Amino acid sequence: MQAETIDHPLHESARWETPALDLEAYLARVGYRGDLTPSLETLKALQQAHLAAVPFENLEIITGGEIRLDLESLQDKLVRRRSGGYCHEQNILFATVLDRLGFDVEGRSARMLMGDDERVVTPLGHTMLVVKVAGRDWLIDVGVGNIGPREPILLEAGNEVSHGPWEYRLERSPLGYWLLRHRRHGDWFNLYQFSDEPYYRADFAEYNYLVSHHPASPFVRRIVAQHNGAELRLALTDLELKVFRPGSEPELHQIAAGELAGVLHERFGLKLTPEQESILLRRAETLAETSSEGEQLGT
Repeated sequence: MQAETIDHPLHESARWETPALDLEAYLARVGYRGDLTPSLETLKALQQAHLAAVPFENLEIITGGEIRLDLESLQDKLVRRRSGGYCHEQNILFATVLDRLGFDVEGRSARMLMGDDERVVTPLGHTMLVVKVAGRDWLIDVGVGNIGPREPILLEAGNEVSHGPWEYRLERSPLGYWLLRHRRHGDWFNLYQFSDEPYYRADFAEYNYLVSHHPASPFVRRIVAQHNGAELRLALTDLELKVFRPGSEPELHQIAAGELAGVLHERFGLKLTPEQESILLRRAETLAETSSEGEQLGT
């Protein structure tokens, strides 16, 4: 007797592209050899492995490429070519991995604050995740640069956690959103706020196109590479590298144009193609010239 075919309750547009995932290649990319049971311990370990291996960066945009969010493109870029990416790329790939392992994972879209008052209404557009484990919802984000959480955070107002030396707090904002805050220099710094409304691949594609093409987008205007480490965090913006250590003021390093490719490789693990190196060198030389002219003019 032929088995009855049961339709999936959700249309494919509401699901992750899980069947096409090369799980073994992803696990090798992030160096994860631990348990794959869909538990909180696995979720935490995978998040930390991903953050250790995959940097946050926008070099595809800066060097004239196109950011694509279909799974094949994400696997080619972040896994096979060992590049990094920004929030849409990283969290979509991570969500697909989690879905494959049996986690209940939903997409969310946050309003980035980055220090703004929580009463300020900023645009939607930051992709992050909510994962249900043992009946409880946890905030997961592997795509918020060098400042984001390194472990799952239980969605519970007033929840204050330490991820190693880095501290976070989840509250409810006056607008009724979840509000994620990070302790910096003794004060709570607003990262972003988000609702319980799920978002899908179609939503992320719209946000991705805007942030990768709009002339006012920081990812169009600047070279960006960041790393969210356990004890050390890095943030490269154009020719300025900041090094963050817990409880200390950031160290500031100015980079010469010719050093940029080496810094991206040595500090962020990014191997550029010759064409990317050439484009970045020209852009860096222009930045250096502009900075020099500004100093001469006293600006």
